Amino acid sequence: MFEVARYEGERRLVLGATIAVAASFYGAMFVALAPSFTDFDVEALFAGLPQQFTEGLGISAIDTLPGLLAVELFQVGWVLVLGLYLAYSAASMIAGDVASGRMDTLLSAPVSRSKLVVEEFSSLLVPILAVNAITPIVLYAGSVIIDDPLVVENLVMLHALAVPYLLCCAAVGFAFSVFLTDEDLAQIASIGVLVVAFLIETLLIGTDYEVLGVIAPMNYFDPTEILVDGTFDWAGGAILLAAAAVLVFASQWRFTRMDI
Repeated sequence: MFEVARYEGERRLVLGATIAVAASFYGAMFVALAPSFTDFDVEALFAGLPQQFTEGLGISAIDTLPGLLAVELFQVGWVLVLGLYLAYSAASMIAGDVASGRMDTLLSAPVSRSKLVVEEFSSLLVPILAVNAITPIVLYAGSVIIDDPLVVENLVMLHALAVPYLLCCAAVGFAFSVFLTDEDLAQIASIGVLVVAFLIETLLIGTDYEVLGVIAPMNYFDPTEILVDGTFDWAGGAILLAAAAVLVFASQWRFTRMDI
């Protein structure tokens, strides 16, 4: 059982370790820089910026270690870069295997198409769990070294709630990988959809069109609220998991009806 998930997961171990090391190094760099940010007059520095920019990126608390990490590491690294990368990577899974002929080999094995889809997608948990398990340890150790320890509960909850967010982003790319048989087109579409969603969520805050942000995965995962304010959006995490499940089930439905 789960041979496909195990095989694909093992293939992604090196990738997961690489992402975790890179994210840890990037985060450690901002922990080391944090003491130099405490002299910032944040209100004066960002007074001329639009409200959408300051609220959308949560930069109001950037003169603290949690605020600095929330903006520079998590808003950029997790919400944007990791989300886009996982969607891009997932978009090549089914479409790429079909184009290379590898899918023919997989389908010759005694595994149903519906199970194959679920196991392929579940292998993405390896890099997602790796980066969210290793990075907080490095961040907390660094914060202790500079004598400004992060709140453990907030840090743990941030990485726990990052899992459904990243799964949802990966599910967007995975769905395109099944519904669009061209690998390049699936990757471009997944990146485009998430970039547009990010812009909608970021630029429409405080406007009459703010409600459109409900379609963006970023609306349900706010690193600043978690790390700075200690506010945990459990409902948002549940919505992201439900959205990921719907996209995977839709992909499953589509794949069982494809002529391969």
